Amino acid sequence: MSLINPADTLERQNEKLLQIAQSLMRRVEQKNEQSGLAYQQFERAALLETQVRERTRDLELTLDLLQDSNARLEVANTETETARANLTEAIETINEGFALFDTNDRLVLSNSRFCRDFLDIEERLVAGLPFHDYVSLISGSRFLALPDGTTAPGWATQRMQRHGDEHVVFNVQLLWDRWLQVSEHRTTRGGTVILQTDVTDIIRMERQERDKMRDQQAKMLQATLDHLKQGVCIFDHNQTLVGWNKKMDGMFAPTRRRAAIGMEFATLLDRLRDDLQFHDGFDAEHLSKWADHSIRRRPMAFEVSRSDGQVFNVFAQEMPDGGFVISFTDVTAEREAARALYEMNEFLERRVKDRTQELGVALAEAERANASKSRFVAAASHDLLQPLSAAKLFMSSLPDTVDNPDALHIIAKTETALQSAEQIIEALLDISKLDAGKAVFKEQTFGLSKIFDPLRDELSPLAAAKGIQLRIVDSNLTVKSDPGYLRRIVQNLVSNAIRYTTHGRVLLGVRRCGTHLKIETWDTGRGIAESQQRTIFEEFQRLDVNTSEAGLGLGLAIVERACKGLGHELSLWSEPDVGSCFSVTVPIDGSTQKTVCAGAIDAPTNPTDLTGLLLMLVENDPQLAKAMSMMIERMGASVIHAYSAEEALSLLHEIELIPDAMLLDYHLGSGQTGTRFYEEVSKIHPHVPTAIVSANRSRELKDTCKRLSLRLIEKPINHEHLRGFLDEIPKARYSQPQR
Repeated sequence: MSLINPADTLERQNEKLLQIAQSLMRRVEQKNEQSGLAYQQFERAALLETQVRERTRDLELTLDLLQDSNARLEVANTETETARANLTEAIETINEGFALFDTNDRLVLSNSRFCRDFLDIEERLVAGLPFHDYVSLISGSRFLALPDGTTAPGWATQRMQRHGDEHVVFNVQLLWDRWLQVSEHRTTRGGTVILQTDVTDIIRMERQERDKMRDQQAKMLQATLDHLKQGVCIFDHNQTLVGWNKKMDGMFAPTRRRAAIGMEFATLLDRLRDDLQFHDGFDAEHLSKWADHSIRRRPMAFEVSRSDGQVFNVFAQEMPDGGFVISFTDVTAEREAARALYEMNEFLERRVKDRTQELGVALAEAERANASKSRFVAAASHDLLQPLSAAKLFMSSLPDTVDNPDALHIIAKTETALQSAEQIIEALLDISKLDAGKAVFKEQTFGLSKIFDPLRDELSPLAAAKGIQLRIVDSNLTVKSDPGYLRRIVQNLVSNAIRYTTHGRVLLGVRRCGTHLKIETWDTGRGIAESQQRTIFEEFQRLDVNTSEAGLGLGLAIVERACKGLGHELSLWSEPDVGSCFSVTVPIDGSTQKTVCAGAIDAPTNPTDLTGLLLMLVENDPQLAKAMSMMIERMGASVIHAYSAEEALSLLHEIELIPDAMLLDYHLGSGQTGTRFYEEVSKIHPHVPTAIVSANRSRELKDTCKRLSLRLIEKPINHEHLRGFLDEIPKARYSQPQR
């Protein structure tokens, strides 16, 4: 337990210790000096006296420190007051109004120029004033000139919204056309400094300069308006005429500009009403209502005319300030030209109509002539192919009966001549179809190997006979095209390359180009001059007609027309004495499906013995019928020949036998066809192997034969095609249902 209270001051503690020491001394004197208790109390009193002296010394040191601190504080206060006075004097020297708000948006200090133009609130701008109250005082001051349509609370709200920005600068208008520029900045500690600068002189000078510039611009605008070809009049938002160019002086009254400026739109319209005639249902009332419209006016155009015949195109448009501009363009010459043009168009339309009728008649005649040509070509082809087929069959039968080498040589030459004639007829038919647009392209997916492999077997001997190396690079790509026409295209290109190459080699290959490929035929032949590279695609155009190897001049014509019909790009590069390259671009099919190339022929087999078989031949051409009969009978079969469908039906009824196979001409006369005859016979004798023989290459006939499961042998008849059909008869015979 302590003898003194630590909470007491040092003076109070020293006083208590002295009292305790005196009391102990008295008690010691009163008791026996030999008493031990008295001695102990004496020692304690001595110890307490020592502590009192130490505490007294500490108190004295503390008092010295306190006096020193007070002296320093007095010096600091003096310096602070001096600094504050200096700061006050400093901000007073600033020409602008200055105010400082602390981080709590309370006014710390300001100079005498701050808000001195707001005399009604100047005394209320004291230290500690919140920023919000400061804005409220400004907005409510009678010396603040609020913008039009703005209330004091609205202005205060906008001002407080801008207070949150880092830097704020704006102008404030006061009474008597005075202006303050207010700038607001943030201090590093988050306070706010406001500067108010009197910019009245600057604003007035800018206004004067702007007025001068406006006057200059007005003069320039007036000069510009006076140079316009259109008459222009400008009205302000009160519908008062404020602008009028010289072109208007010559158009309408009043003739003097000064008399016109300041005129109301309604007055001017009344003056012009009697002199103007509106068109297309538009009148002066529509124009007056448009001008009176207080909300956004849409641009408007119309035409008026004067009694002297002048026509004006009028265009009216609203301006941003609510006024509007009306322009008058003299279109008299244009309207007269348009009228003359209309009359000319009417005349030309009548001429075109008459000419069109004439061209229609000529076109009809041309179409009739073209139809007649097509019928002639079809008839001529049929008539030519009939004896040609007979001649080829006769010639194919001769080698088996003739042993004389000279005769065999003549037979071979004759077969070559017949084959050339057949090629000419087929080429003419192809060109006729391609030119007439009647060629039917049946695009399908197939592998290029189906074209390249047969061509290698077919053309390699021809190249070897000339001592030329023919190389056909295999390709496993699948394309989408018409296989028959594409084979004919490639065959013609390679054949031409071999024909016009005397030494070197011919190369057929494929170059892939993205989603397409190019089938390219390269040769080291004589080349083609640039002047001839266009004409070689015309009919009967050959580079060298004096050599025995010259072709018919139809191959490239067929190639170009077929590529155009299939949509395959055909290109040519050639250089004389170097060589040539023909390329055909074909789309690649991404699927794995491959279709067998159309027109692929089964390889010829050994002649089959047809002994004991009965074949019916219906053919109206005696020579062709005789040739086919000879060929069939040489294979051991018997032939029943009829010239018409009626005769054939009569023979079948008469002999009461079912033929093992039938060869039917497509055109049997009297409108009867071989396919119809087959359908009639099938009702009585089904499952008889039958082939249709025809020069008709239409898609319709091919589809009909496919539907009826008939074999189609095209004229002129190829010996191998006919033999291929005959070879299948024994197989079909044993596979037929038992009758």
